[in-house]
Amino acid sequence: MPELGGLGKLLIGFGVVMIVLGGIFLLLGNLSGKVPWIGRLPGDIYIQRGNWSFYFPLATSILLSIILTLIFSLFRR
Repeated sequence: MPELGGLGKLLIGFGVVMIVLGGIFLLLGNLSGKVPWIGRLPGDIYIQRGNWSFYFPLATSILLSIILTLIFSLFRR
């Protein structure tokens, strides 16, 4: 039988990470109108035709991934 204590710690850790990410997203949502480069980097894809629009923050996602990778690699050591 697998150890349930380890699973519990994993679930609590996952919950803490989700709370932190939720707070970051709320903060970024509040800052998006005030900080013009958040979500509007040169590599982001934005297509608008008539009453239809498509937005994919490619460069923002890559930058966020690099930053989070660096942060998590520092905590892992």
